[in-house]
Amino acid sequence: MKVVNRLLFALHLFVGIGALAGGLAAITNPQNPLGIPIEVLKNSPFTSYLIPGIILFTIIGLGNIFSAFMFHLRSRFQGYISSVFSWALVIWIVVQCIMMQDIALLHVIFFIIGLIQAVLSTIILCNQHLFPVNLILNLYKEIRKEM
Repeated sequence: MKVVNRLLFALHLFVGIGALAGGLAAITNPQNPLGIPIEVLKNSPFTSYLIPGIILFTIIGLGNIFSAFMFHLRSRFQGYISSVFSWALVIWIVVQCIMMQDIALLHVIFFIIGLIQAVLSTIILCNQHLFPVNLILNLYKEIRKEM
């Protein structure tokens, strides 16, 4: 479990720092952050990168930093917190690709990172027998009893 915790800590920290930087760039320069033209948003509901930048900075950036911090503190809820922000990253990437109507290499990389985080978070929940794993294990035990 130490390896899983350390890997999740590192992934959350990596994603969080990158999202803070990207979100801050979009907030401070909403018309052309990091050289990305505004035309990329033509199929989205946004006219600038301000709102996506705020979401990227707060949800993905601060959320992943918070998740990494919970691993550092060895919080009992670290599996849940990690899972929430892992799936937030996956959803963020999918929505971004749909709105941009394009898939770049970074989208693929961060989508895979989000899935890896989600799988590792599930391993933690399984190891600690927390919800929903506890329900599944109890149901399995009941079925085995009846056989």
